[in-house]
Amino acid sequence: MASIVNSSSQDIIASYVSNIAYNDGVLNLPMTIFIIICSVVSINKLFGDLNPLGRSIELLNKFFVQEGKRKISVNEFIDEYNELHVDDDNDAAAGGKKRNTSYTTLVNAYYELATLFYEWGWGQSFHFAYQLKGESFKSAIARHEYFLAGKLGVAAGDNILDVGCGIGGPMRNIAKFTRANVTGVTLNEYQVIRGNELNKSAGLLNENKKSDLNGSALSVQGNFMEMNAFDDNSFDGAYAIEATCHAPDREGVYSEIFRVLKPGQIFSCYEWVLTDKFDHSNEYHRLIKKKIEEGDGLPDIISDRAVVKALRAVGFEVLEARDMALDDRYGGDPWYWPLHPSWNPFNFRFQMNPVGTRLIQVTLTILEFLRLAPKGSAKVQDMLQQGAWGLDKGGIDGLFTPMYLMVARKPL
Repeated sequence: MASIVNSSSQDIIASYVSNIAYNDGVLNLPMTIFIIICSVVSINKLFGDLNPLGRSIELLNKFFVQEGKRKISVNEFIDEYNELHVDDDNDAAAGGKKRNTSYTTLVNAYYELATLFYEWGWGQSFHFAYQLKGESFKSAIARHEYFLAGKLGVAAGDNILDVGCGIGGPMRNIAKFTRANVTGVTLNEYQVIRGNELNKSAGLLNENKKSDLNGSALSVQGNFMEMNAFDDNSFDGAYAIEATCHAPDREGVYSEIFRVLKPGQIFSCYEWVLTDKFDHSNEYHRLIKKKIEEGDGLPDIISDRAVVKALRAVGFEVLEARDMALDDRYGGDPWYWPLHPSWNPFNFRFQMNPVGTRLIQVTLTILEFLRLAPKGSAKVQDMLQQGAWGLDKGGIDGLFTPMYLMVARKPL
């Protein structure tokens, strides 16, 4: 009964907000602007030094700089990205094949659009982690990275490869943790630029690519399916954190990692996979899979068995393979909890509920109308929200995990 009452109350609140923002389907612009400005300013004061309003203004400013300097149109990029998922409505297999064929376009367009939102809302490390009881989100993210780096067994001054480094949050943490020299490769040019800005700010940028016993970090642009910039047997260790899921073919990316890794050295990774609970004949399961793919720039999601098989197929000796989402959290929160809706207006997760989602969409629409946000910003947010819904539902039902741990060795 409590859940029914709660659901009914949520629907009433969502309907009330919608009625204020829209009059007979038409946006009531003056009233909506007034309410949003008053609400945002009031809530921002409650957050004190976190200053979400200031950070949001910085986000929009970066969007404009990105459009100007990089000569891109957010609206055109999101339309092109969405087009790659259209075939799924009629034939999921055809849609997956199309995205695999156009994966560089898919991934590049996705991260050109999503990187700013990720850094604004998530931080510099674009991955998940469960939280132990009493552990902060930031600490959980770092622990997750240190755990994976510890599997490599590297020493200060060793050369490590970060496969799919994003803007380098894990790379910087791991460089400090291991004192190794980390080179990160990412397909997206903006991520390279932003990553090296942050590397320099952290005092870790290694532009000369010289060995440093204090650790260093360098982002380079490249396709991890064809890492021609790196010689055979050149790295003392390699890792990937929720990145190789973007590969159109796991054997392709794993074979490149195998090639550049020195004999006897370790590759460790966290993979996005479907678990044994996923039922391909279940329409709801397929919807969850589709929303994750659409919202996270993925060609196709494959099973845990498939990724292990791919590692072995290219020559790796698999030392460990397990779903870390099943670990004992000692009373802490699961990995998907940051995406689970909350009705607390002072919680980051408020934006995941129907009211929060509607408010963000209305706000971005108004900002686009006022030319304070690039056209297409609301479409990007909607795409990310769809992915968040799929990840939350997939995590709750145990159909999907973003932390399938694999540790493998290249034979001597």
